[in-house]
Amino acid sequence: MPIKPFEGQPNIDRLIAQIRGEPVDRVPHLEALIEDEHVTKILGREAGNTLAFGGDPAKGAEEATGRPMKAKDLFAFNQAIGQDLMMVECFWTPFKKIDENGKIIPATDRSVKTRADWESLIKPDSSDVEDRLQYVREYRECVKGTKMGVTLAGGGIFQTLYEFTVGLTDFMMMIYEERDLVEEMLDVSCDYFYNVFLQGLDLGIDVVFTADDYAWKQGTFVDPKIFKELWFPRMAKIIEPAVNKGIPVIFHSDGKIDDTVEWLIDIGVDAITPLDPYAIDYRDYKKRFGNRLCLFGNIDVEFPLVHGSPQDVKREVREHAEVLMPGGRWVAGSSHSTGNMVPHENFCAMINAFHTYGRY
Repeated sequence: MPIKPFEGQPNIDRLIAQIRGEPVDRVPHLEALIEDEHVTKILGREAGNTLAFGGDPAKGAEEATGRPMKAKDLFAFNQAIGQDLMMVECFWTPFKKIDENGKIIPATDRSVKTRADWESLIKPDSSDVEDRLQYVREYRECVKGTKMGVTLAGGGIFQTLYEFTVGLTDFMMMIYEERDLVEEMLDVSCDYFYNVFLQGLDLGIDVVFTADDYAWKQGTFVDPKIFKELWFPRMAKIIEPAVNKGIPVIFHSDGKIDDTVEWLIDIGVDAITPLDPYAIDYRDYKKRFGNRLCLFGNIDVEFPLVHGSPQDVKREVREHAEVLMPGGRWVAGSSHSTGNMVPHENFCAMINAFHTYGRY
């Protein structure tokens, strides 16, 4: 099943207007990560995945300093499927360490258990910021004279620590037993991402895409009161330059984020993604938040995308469109990302359905 011809070529103005609740021609759609087999089939050549030319930064900080998909390839891919935004990945804080051979390597082995371990790490500096900004320049040059947009995708101040630096269980204990250390770690990450986005805005990124998974299907990993104290002032600082400039801010976390949505609105977030279907009823969120937030995603990866048929996919998209399109502020997409486990015909069915049922 190919991507069918569609009306409305990629246009960042469409995405921004939908985020703001302004009239658009059709619902924009956005996937942060579409894996390599889908890219190869769409382009007819190998080009990596939509976040990385080689490796997969969405699945490990070790790849986070590698190069993203080449600009010309991502541009061609977005043109083929009708996606409005090119994304430069910088999800994780690039902490480094010196290995037993004296080589500087990414600190992704969850080995930080004490303050001494933390102090031995090499913290990010201006060269790490420039490592991401060089690709923003490449992408901006590529889209010059077109309507395609560019963003940076980052902000994993919390997830970097529990997934790569410390480890989930130890980090959760550390929050209660060594809070000063945790706050110091968060501050270093916060400063890194503040500078990445601040300088990215100077280079002309069109939206700010932040991502930091802090919840699962039952709620936040940490007591909401404590999490509000730890995380929200720092994320507010990271996005403050965008908020002050009126640049839309998108935020991603999986899981049940009910306790935190109002706080996200308070710090200036304009859109939330991906509306995890195992924790969020999109009908409920449309009623409660649809006039104050743009809602992204919610097409379930497991079913219909992985285990359903193209007809199941079309039906799911149609049902979502009927609820989420009225009044605007819906950006179509999956409930996380489109991996290689999704049959290609289902991926194409999803994109085609967005174009079919998403026309205003």
